[in-house]
Amino acid sequence: MSVKVAHYLQQHLRGEVMTSRDALKYFSTDGSVFEQMPAVIVYPRNTADVRKSCRFVWQLAEKGHIVPITARGKGTDQAGAALGKGIIMVFPAHMNKILEIDKNSATVQPGLIYAKLEQTLHTHGRFLPPYPSSIEFSTLGGAVANNAAGEKTVKYGQTREFVKSLNVVLANGELISTKRLTAKQLAKKRELTTFEGEIYRSLDDLISENWGLINEKQNKKVSKNSSGYDLIDVKRSDGSFDLTPLIVGSQGTLGVVTQINLKTVPYNPKTSLIAAFFDDVHKFEGAVSELLGTEPSALEVVDDNLLEFVKKHNPNQLKGIIDEKIPKLVLLVEYDNASDRVRSKKTKQAKKILNRYSYEYQVTSDIDEQEQLWKIRHSAAAVIWQVVGKAKAVPIIEDGVVPRERFIDYLNGVYALYNKYKLDAAVWGHAGDSNLHMQPFLDLSNPEDRKKVFKIADDYYRMVLEMGGSTSGEHNDGRLRAPYLPFVYGKEMYALFRRVKNIFDPYGIMNPGVKIDVRQSEIAGMLRQEYSMEHLYDHMPRS
Repeated sequence: MSVKVAHYLQQHLRGEVMTSRDALKYFSTDGSVFEQMPAVIVYPRNTADVRKSCRFVWQLAEKGHIVPITARGKGTDQAGAALGKGIIMVFPAHMNKILEIDKNSATVQPGLIYAKLEQTLHTHGRFLPPYPSSIEFSTLGGAVANNAAGEKTVKYGQTREFVKSLNVVLANGELISTKRLTAKQLAKKRELTTFEGEIYRSLDDLISENWGLINEKQNKKVSKNSSGYDLIDVKRSDGSFDLTPLIVGSQGTLGVVTQINLKTVPYNPKTSLIAAFFDDVHKFEGAVSELLGTEPSALEVVDDNLLEFVKKHNPNQLKGIIDEKIPKLVLLVEYDNASDRVRSKKTKQAKKILNRYSYEYQVTSDIDEQEQLWKIRHSAAAVIWQVVGKAKAVPIIEDGVVPRERFIDYLNGVYALYNKYKLDAAVWGHAGDSNLHMQPFLDLSNPEDRKKVFKIADDYYRMVLEMGGSTSGEHNDGRLRAPYLPFVYGKEMYALFRRVKNIFDPYGIMNPGVKIDVRQSEIAGMLRQEYSMEHLYDHMPRS
């Protein structure tokens, strides 16, 4: 079947179609611990190629032949959402352009590298704040798919809050544009006899009939959340309706995004940065709680285990920044307000707070000095790239988020988990959001370590949920965290998610095996024998 599919696509698409063994092998992995061999690689040149591919696959599905489609950017996804056994549709090759920039927005194609947009926006005095740490090599399509976030999210919010509208190719090949509709416009959409009309009717009815459940289950007590499908923001009390927030974060399981219109905000290259050092987690928590009231643009943390790791394996990386005493926790506080007076005022407020909680801090507005201090936070990359014996840091428990008041419980719980499995801990992340990252060192070629993978994950995500948190703050569900979704939202809400998936994708051809109906027993069989991100060595990502 794959040969026939490839031959048809080669004949009808402008873009390239590949089935060579080396190409299939390359796209069989992403940033996750999983591996799955695709059947066909497609490099679409335009939206028409995407539409033809989806329409062809839909027609096959109508005849009982299921060939899945997985949209892919640079393959940095750490939960396995960029893998598929059917067609891998690769966007960075051709659909990688900035289409338009105006006063307060930008329209782009999904394969555009995030950093290229950011660099262009800077020349216009604008920027897109929710960039992830992979900004230099990840795509805008991936950011939208995952509802990405990063260090600036504590002030500005996640990707979903910046996506104004989308062009989306539906499972049957129809092209739709999403934006917020008035109640009157929604009524007209419901009257359409197309697949789009069917989607609007079914989804509107589902949300209206389950309004109470949706509001109860999706009003989570965390500052950010990328798990599940965002139903709460689709229909508002005024009757307006927008598919955009639902598509953002859906990881290609509801349709294929071919164009993105993004809101941008004023950019100020002048910032004030404080690096504060703590010897006690309670003092740290007190400082974070009060500093949030000053509205920092970043509030980042690394722990002593990470710093000790860097000192051991990369002894010169933090030389002259942290030499003698290793603090229990380091907090990086940034202010990016356009007004020098406002930044100065906030910095003074922060210093008063830190005088009560930290044992030392450094303040600077000098760009070179700031780059040195940011090396503390970016040193987390040393964990990701280091090899300890045959073990490597694996992304299996790297994105939990809990209510801010549970930060200490969360941190102590992580340390207890590492002790239980006799692993060395190293923690970093977004203190202002209580969203932490950690990657235990395991040797996936070792049967004993392979057995630990899902035991560690089960213990970790159970702990996060018991604290009222979410399994994903910014990296989404993918395959890795999808089995926990019924526990995040409950069986009733999960049933709604399944209905949403079926409304958009009745044949199960849009990135199946991601988010919905994923069993741990199935993904266990996809676990790699060896973990690496060697295809990103030329980028040396930060985290």
